[in-house]
Amino acid sequence: MLKRELLEILVCPKCKGELEYDQKAQELLCHKCKLAYPIKDDIPIMLIDEARKMDG
Repeated sequence: MLKRELLEILVCPKCKGELEYDQKAQELLCHKCKLAYPIKDDIPIMLIDEARKMDG
């Protein structure tokens, strides 16, 4: 589980927008860019090339 302090400072590297933490999927979601950044071993992978494109 990511610490609240970390979640408060992280932004989408593409648009600098707010991220939503999906604890179940272990991803950080940017609804504006429709990208999901993975979290591996409690480390957010904030690389645009590593992000999954969200449906919709």
